[in-house]
Amino acid sequence: MTKKAAPVLIVIGLILVVGIVGVVSMMINRYTPTSKTEDLNAYYGLVEEGQAALIINDEISDTPGIFRNEEVYISYDSVQEKLDTNFYWDEVNQQMMLTLADGIRTIMPGDQTYATESGAPALIEEGGTYYLAVDFIQEYTDMDCATYTEPARAVIRTRWSNLQQVTVTKDTAVRVKGGIKSKVLQKTVTGEKLMVMEQLDNWTKVSTLEGSIGYVENKSISKPEAAAARAENKALEFPAISRDYKINLGWHQVTTADGNAGFPEIVSNATGLTTISPTWFKLEDNEGAVSSIASKEYVDQAHAMGLEVWGLVDNFSENVTTAEVLADIGKRTRIIEQLLAAAEDCGMDGINVDFEQLTEDSIPHFLQFLRELTIKAHEKNLVVSVDNLVPQNYNMYYKRGTQGKIVDYVIIMGYDEHYSGSEKAGSVASLPFVESGIKRTLEEVPASKVINAIPFYTRVWTETFGQERPTSEVLGMDGADSYIQEHQMTKEWDPELGQNVAISEDDSARYTIWVEDEQSIEEKMKVIQSHGLAGVAEWRLGLERNTVWEIINRYLQ
Repeated sequence: MTKKAAPVLIVIGLILVVGIVGVVSMMINRYTPTSKTEDLNAYYGLVEEGQAALIINDEISDTPGIFRNEEVYISYDSVQEKLDTNFYWDEVNQQMMLTLADGIRTIMPGDQTYATESGAPALIEEGGTYYLAVDFIQEYTDMDCATYTEPARAVIRTRWSNLQQVTVTKDTAVRVKGGIKSKVLQKTVTGEKLMVMEQLDNWTKVSTLEGSIGYVENKSISKPEAAAARAENKALEFPAISRDYKINLGWHQVTTADGNAGFPEIVSNATGLTTISPTWFKLEDNEGAVSSIASKEYVDQAHAMGLEVWGLVDNFSENVTTAEVLADIGKRTRIIEQLLAAAEDCGMDGINVDFEQLTEDSIPHFLQFLRELTIKAHEKNLVVSVDNLVPQNYNMYYKRGTQGKIVDYVIIMGYDEHYSGSEKAGSVASLPFVESGIKRTLEEVPASKVINAIPFYTRVWTETFGQERPTSEVLGMDGADSYIQEHQMTKEWDPELGQNVAISEDDSARYTIWVEDEQSIEEKMKVIQSHGLAGVAEWRLGLERNTVWEIINRYLQ
């Protein structure tokens, strides 16, 4: 080797070494997980000092709480929106009301009468917003809650059904995203349990007990398994008055006092009926006045036949703004006192609340009305039931689950799938519509409290050629059959809808009836039976054929 060649080889060697070191360094960097940690304040969306993150049922709330007095506080609006509680802000008297089965507690902002274990006030006010301490809420609400600092946060769970979990099999980290270069949210240790939110090929999205929602490598966790079920705290529910038989309730539409005389005829063939609900009471104005056509003679006749009477109260008057009247404790009390006085005078057995067209802002007041009514009604041994629309995405704010923890029976009005104002002609209560309503209600309310109402009526739809909207006319069972015969329509069974459908057409329009008859009633009763509901209700008595009662009773046995 020449003297000139030696330096060249050295340089080449150095280049190779540097290259190898570079490659090794690159490979190490590529396959070594980052240990950089995420800024948790930014992760939780905490932009101001004194804010506290709220992680509720594995979701980070977009409305943070506040951290005061070493306690996490939640705004009352968030409590109403995200939690199932018996707290209610009384705007008229500027006080928080906590309604339990044994009575009502009132809490003033800053009041030390009700405080957390640390001595912090349960309720505080800042900038016109009212906040409740999460530790205090937990005492009176069926939820699990843990609080942490750095940053301040509360991790809350109110739902425990259908949860899956994994166990950490070796120490690892939960990261913001799936990938070893994603920042670390939280380190986890062997044996720790994580809730599963989504499974991917190499990563699983999880939620930790400390409120981190991120991703963990599949190689560091066990296979998913069902999380242990947690029993609800029944002590926080209102004690229910329940019957040891299946309810068969028929609504009797009574519009005048003289209409009560029609009772004997309306029930003469209704074999198997256990309960009748006459439409006796109406909210008349925004001061809480209730009109009544209740009759002791009617109740006495019903009792002689072995029937209970649950008088119905509605809010159908054009003079009533339900949110306004129910927002005032004085007006709520007036309504309740009038109903209870009428119940005592006539001897009825229960109250059926049929408040419809409720706006979202009226629901807190409506729920408080149900609480106060139920407490007072139960003192008189009166059953309380409440009517609800079939659950749809647009009306889930009705909080049927909360209703079910207050009242004795929740009744699904399983009809009006298509109604007088519908843009398209269709069934009043197709089988998929009925079954969906039952299933969605059972996600919130136990079957032992659910009654499904079925229609004894249908609609004949007229789709006039050249017009955008159809028109319709309500018909009872015999009326529909007469119409079909008169117009020489042929019925055809639709197994998907669980109904006979009759169609005819002339030069001006198409006429369609989705028929409610013995066959359709039987299909609905099969669904009611299969879900183990507390019973059935019917709107309304007088529109049925006598032959339906044998079918209904068969499926209530």
